[in-house]
Amino acid sequence: MTETPLRFGLIGTGRIGQVHARSIAADPGTTLAWVCDPIVEGARSVAAAYGGRVTESAEEVLAAGDVDAVLIASPTPTHVDLIGAAVSAGIPVLCEKPIDLDIARVDALRPAVAGSGVPVALGFNRRFDPSFAAARARVAAGEIGELEQLSIISRDPSAPPAAYVAVSGGIFRDMTIHDFDMARFFLPDIVEVRAAGSVLFDAGAREHGDYDTAVSTLLASSGAMVTIINSRHSAVGYDQRIEAFGSQGMLQVANAPTSLVSLSTASAVEAKPPYQDFFLERYAEAYAAELREFVKLVRGEASSSPSFEDGRAALILADAAQRSAETGLIVRVDVG
Repeated sequence: MTETPLRFGLIGTGRIGQVHARSIAADPGTTLAWVCDPIVEGARSVAAAYGGRVTESAEEVLAAGDVDAVLIASPTPTHVDLIGAAVSAGIPVLCEKPIDLDIARVDALRPAVAGSGVPVALGFNRRFDPSFAAARARVAAGEIGELEQLSIISRDPSAPPAAYVAVSGGIFRDMTIHDFDMARFFLPDIVEVRAAGSVLFDAGAREHGDYDTAVSTLLASSGAMVTIINSRHSAVGYDQRIEAFGSQGMLQVANAPTSLVSLSTASAVEAKPPYQDFFLERYAEAYAAELREFVKLVRGEASSSPSFEDGRAALILADAAQRSAETGLIVRVDVG
């Protein structure tokens, strides 16, 4: 017997909200019931394309009585209040990262989430990338022995606008936070963080006291080490790679090309096309899989959706990296 599709309320219709709207509309297990944005023209545009009633008010969505789950894709400063309101209403939540830029606000919300029994998941979509997920499963299965070193390379095609940098919380909380979660996906028990950052090319980062280039080194309780390399630009395209090195071998995930066709001539051998240019292409499958896994969570089935606690842990690591980069200190952490 086919289950009734879950009715979603989407809060936020910017770039990432539109990605989620497409995923909800395309999945046979979900339907878009409400689309909410204070900029109502954006909500109307998304609803026209993917369905749903339109409102400027998140409160109206949560009080409507015809919503089985909400997906929060609004700006970061709204996340804590919206998660809290949804939990109070007994409505499951999938929220984009980060929970907040201030760990104190996250910790203030933590008891309500933990005590509610309402499913709350965080949008660390990269866990659901088929290649990354396969590498992690093979590490967990012992295929390369004990994991000793994990290398994560994450470089964006170009720097964001200066106005975005000003409110982003900085490269570690905005960009590297995905990589901190990926590190914990492979090695959950991180106990130490050291990081360094530079401003090499981005005027926005320089203006707002941020970095455009960063390297973070994490230590797990096992002694295994993680290296995360970040840049806000990449001439070769969206650079997303992982290498897991173990006592008995190594697993590598390469960049995704725009085509598998290569050219060989008298002047070049196996000349290949560029890598995919942005996260919307690179992680399209991951966003769809993330939604399917959240649906399982809402239905009470076994699910690997990242939790509120995973979101909190990633922010703790981001805060530690920021402190380390500013002070030059090694920062001990406890994400428990």
